[in-house]
Amino acid sequence: MRCDLTPAWKNLQQHAQEFASFDLRTAFAADVQRVQALSQQAPCVFADLSKNHTDAATEALLMELACQTGLAEHRDAMFRGEPINNTEGRAVMHWLLRQPEGSLPGALAEPLQQVHDTLKPMLAFAEQVRADAQITDVVNIGIGGSDLGPQMAVLALQDFVIPGKRFHFVSNVDGHELAAVLRGLKAESTLFLIASKTFTTIETMTNARSALAWFQAQGGTDVSRHFAALTTHVAAAAEMGITTTFGFWDWVGGRYSMWSAIGLPVAIAIGAQGFRDLLAGAHAMDQHFQSAPLQANLPVRLGLLDVWYRNFLNYTSRSIAPYHSALRRVPAYLQQLEMESNGKRVDRNGHALPYGTSPVLWGEPGTNGQHAYFQMLHQGTDVVPMEFIAVKKPTHSLKDHHELLLANVIAQAQALMLGQADEGGHKHFPGNRPSTFLLLDELTPTSFGALIALQEHRVFVSGAVWGINSFDQWGVELGKVLAKDIHARMASGDVTGLDPSTAALLASMNSMR
Repeated sequence: MRCDLTPAWKNLQQHAQEFASFDLRTAFAADVQRVQALSQQAPCVFADLSKNHTDAATEALLMELACQTGLAEHRDAMFRGEPINNTEGRAVMHWLLRQPEGSLPGALAEPLQQVHDTLKPMLAFAEQVRADAQITDVVNIGIGGSDLGPQMAVLALQDFVIPGKRFHFVSNVDGHELAAVLRGLKAESTLFLIASKTFTTIETMTNARSALAWFQAQGGTDVSRHFAALTTHVAAAAEMGITTTFGFWDWVGGRYSMWSAIGLPVAIAIGAQGFRDLLAGAHAMDQHFQSAPLQANLPVRLGLLDVWYRNFLNYTSRSIAPYHSALRRVPAYLQQLEMESNGKRVDRNGHALPYGTSPVLWGEPGTNGQHAYFQMLHQGTDVVPMEFIAVKKPTHSLKDHHELLLANVIAQAQALMLGQADEGGHKHFPGNRPSTFLLLDELTPTSFGALIALQEHRVFVSGAVWGINSFDQWGVELGKVLAKDIHARMASGDVTGLDPSTAALLASMNSMR
């Protein structure tokens, strides 16, 4: 049943009206067990949810909503390999990419074996590149999920990256990006990874052809040694002279593809065992999501909290603040993960929705954000739920830095909740601002894998409750189709049939070329 038609939805609407006077400070004073009740340890991730605008009654009603919308059944259908991506007729099995070999019976045994039959040579190739002292630079050319995930992971796991090799990521069709990367490279010491499932993505293929032209202009001749492709279109790669290819399957969505061959730059960076550890951490979170009771299931609790905020308390955005510089690309990755997955206006049957879906996600690493947008979070007119991510143990030995960092993240969560009274007004902090605190013991491939899988499943939960298909992305396509038309018109200057604004912009562009 669609969420807005359930009894629980109506009960939550009533509860939200009663919740208008809720205050975190009062809630903590009234319940000495609040932290324990609203905290949870999941694989590699501890979550403190106690500073959120929720209580036991809210969670109980949200659990009713989960049951009445068939959340568990939808989750189980995904893990059975059913085609829950109904608009494309595809299964959703990125979780299979981190499933141990030989661990599934029946219909899933064959695709699981295909996963490992691809993983093994991919990791062997990664080790080969790691052992090749001549290759000093690896350039990943992709876009969207073929860029954001691997780039985020290589940065996050920089303490595990092999010395002597540099990793570059090119995604934007803006030639300034590729030109800036190529400026510091030599053909004989560079490996290019072309990441495109179909080998037709216009931004990726434009950059790939330019990289190939640069390589040949620099005297490079052995394309097969210096280029590899992460694609299912082997023939198209061969036309470019690329003979080393690693594929993946149509049940792997782009924003969920870091665990597949798209993760090759990660495997080169942290090694085969590091990549297997990354998969193992994600698999541990998969098992938690699949088997833990809903009331003690961290992805479920987070996803339901997102629904509560979006639809009942009318909080339209969430800010992500990772207090670890290596996690600086996590907010950008989560933007795509959530907003491309759940930024939908119709349900799975194509019917327009009368309620909001994906919030706007945004953020920067702390403590940088404190000196930028935190002013608005503390004293602005909008309430923006915060999500802090912190790591207990540093990998550097610089005195006092990590203690100061952790003091800041704890203090920010405290300040948002407590506020500060000031009769003059300008120094008044209203407080009662909600936040979630996610804590890792250490930042390792295993813990990082668990953290990202947690976020994937959380997005699944809110999308399932909203009754939308979280696994297509038709909204990406229209602008790409129109861009082809505009690009063709640039040479001719033909503006026939265009709206006045587009025609004027095109004419202005052409007049300056």
